Amino acid sequence: MFSRSLYSEIKRRFFKGKALILLGPRQVGKTTLIKELLQGMDYLFLNGDDPDVRNLLDGAGSSKLKAIIGRFKVVFIDEAQRIPGIGLTAKIITDQFTEVQLIVSGSSALEINDATQEALTGRKFEYHLFPLSWEELENHEGYADAMHQLDERLVYGMYPDVLNHRHDAREILKQLTTSYLYKDVLSLTGIKKPELLDKLLKALALQLGSEVSYNELASLLEIDKATVSRYIDLLEKAFIVFRLHSFSRNQRNEIKNNRKIYFYDNGVRNMVINNLNSIELRNDKGALWENFLISERIKIHSYHQVFCSYYFWRNSQKQEIDFIEEADGKISAFEFKWKSSGKKIPRSFLESYQAEGKVIDRENFREFILPVSKAED
Repeated sequence: MFSRSLYSEIKRRFFKGKALILLGPRQVGKTTLIKELLQGMDYLFLNGDDPDVRNLLDGAGSSKLKAIIGRFKVVFIDEAQRIPGIGLTAKIITDQFTEVQLIVSGSSALEINDATQEALTGRKFEYHLFPLSWEELENHEGYADAMHQLDERLVYGMYPDVLNHRHDAREILKQLTTSYLYKDVLSLTGIKKPELLDKLLKALALQLGSEVSYNELASLLEIDKATVSRYIDLLEKAFIVFRLHSFSRNQRNEIKNNRKIYFYDNGVRNMVINNLNSIELRNDKGALWENFLISERIKIHSYHQVFCSYYFWRNSQKQEIDFIEEADGKISAFEFKWKSSGKKIPRSFLESYQAEGKVIDRENFREFILPVSKAED
């Protein structure tokens, strides 16, 4: 059992008069975390994957909800994206049953965010749970064992089941990508050609770390650009991929309106292209390193309530920066290198934006993906 960084943060929000929303991909441990939080408490568990539960809650008003909740002071609705009208249901419980703590989890922002954004405005605390973070791995395994696994994690990723059953990692990833990856995208959107999602995801996986052209993807898949954009948006809302947009403040020579697409987990990306070769045999180790560092940075900021905007940068002189962060008006630039090198951040960027810059490699990567107090240990 891995201890999750969000445990204390969520626990302190109990019985504050607001719903608790936990979103994240399937199989990352949302249900496990919430049940751990509720250990020793008497609570009502409702699973949105169960058709009977969906029928029970569909269109339920306050009287019916009162009967359903009964004596319970905690209500946990799991996989809530499957429940029609979940936003209104959550609003009624939060507004009219003020002594009840509502907890909602979901593996897709497709329905939950759209349904609850307006209904629960000012009435919720929302959190995202991802595959295990490097911080959580180190806390569980210790520094030495975690470092010993670094190459393996770049290939097989950080899903809890993969970590708990390392000898079966290939089979676990295969099942994850074939049985769970698109489940919500397909069931909630009515996509008639799931094979297009496969082809799109493979194309994105092969372009990892490179700028992505929607026009080129549309031509490759023989669909229109609008459909490419829609599918990528769906994959992002299902927590499979995420986008970085190009950074620009209207400097004449900066490349604008481009994007890169990364995966929340290296193992999923590698399984999509059916390449789980060890790191020393790969020609994409630089892209895997970049994907790992960016996804880990997003996890640690999310868990520790650090609010940033994320970008990459390139100009017409073909100068590039892998990763840009903007927080409270401060801009930081990072280059990622698998091995130490003499490469530096372009001075023109640092001077134009009064930015700080740093190259991240295997020697110093912990300071980039751990809280400051732990990175200094």
